[in-house]
Amino acid sequence: MSPSHSPRNPRPDSGPFRADQLRDGDRYELSAGHPLYCAPAGPVHATGNLRGATVLDSDPDVEWAGIDAGFSPEPGMLRAPDVAVGPQPAAGRGWIESVPPLALEYAASGQDEADLQTKIAELIGHGTRLVWVARLTGPRRVEVYAAGQPMRVALPGEDLLAPGILRNPVPVDALFDRAAGDRATLRNLLQRSGYADLEAVRTEGRADGLAQAVLNLLAGRGIPVDEDTRVRVGACRDPGQLDRWLLAAATAQRADGIFSD
Repeated sequence: MSPSHSPRNPRPDSGPFRADQLRDGDRYELSAGHPLYCAPAGPVHATGNLRGATVLDSDPDVEWAGIDAGFSPEPGMLRAPDVAVGPQPAAGRGWIESVPPLALEYAASGQDEADLQTKIAELIGHGTRLVWVARLTGPRRVEVYAAGQPMRVALPGEDLLAPGILRNPVPVDALFDRAAGDRATLRNLLQRSGYADLEAVRTEGRADGLAQAVLNLLAGRGIPVDEDTRVRVGACRDPGQLDRWLLAAATAQRADGIFSD
């Protein structure tokens, strides 16, 4: 979300609002008790949120990730990073009473820069280890914020690292470009299924290994496959077709359409 109508400078005073006065779906964040309206995301911003969440959530060491999840470590603060990565939240209603170890923000046109910096400071001040800001205007770049360190800029061709949070490096391009994001997601999901990478699948046996990887990947993502489709995939000996199915299986939400060709 992109807060707007927020103060241009951080307020020293505390406002009257509390996080428990906001409900799931309300389009507000809170900073020091002051409400900040969060406008709906435009198409570029919305696509970025989905792409970044898919790459980060698929990392084999990630237990939980969420889009626009509300974090309230104190009553007057409620922040909802575009993408958050952390431990599985406690069951129950209400906001998450902590901050995520890793937060990803997409900054599009109209971004309130003053509030963005306040949000970053609030998250890091309450324990967030890393905040990545992917800039959707100007040259592709990701700003990396960490406690006690100066901000640095990562450019295309570089990797983003989150030791102890993510197992794998995240290529900068994977947060912007669909093909790069799909490659990173596929690598992550293959590792979740017991393969080091696509080459490991191929060395297991080109056709048989790829066919089994397709089915394992869908099973690991909780996507059901009927018996006829299982037989069809197992009988396929076209490596190109199996590669296409494998890539589709990494990002599809349903089996319908993956095997239509």
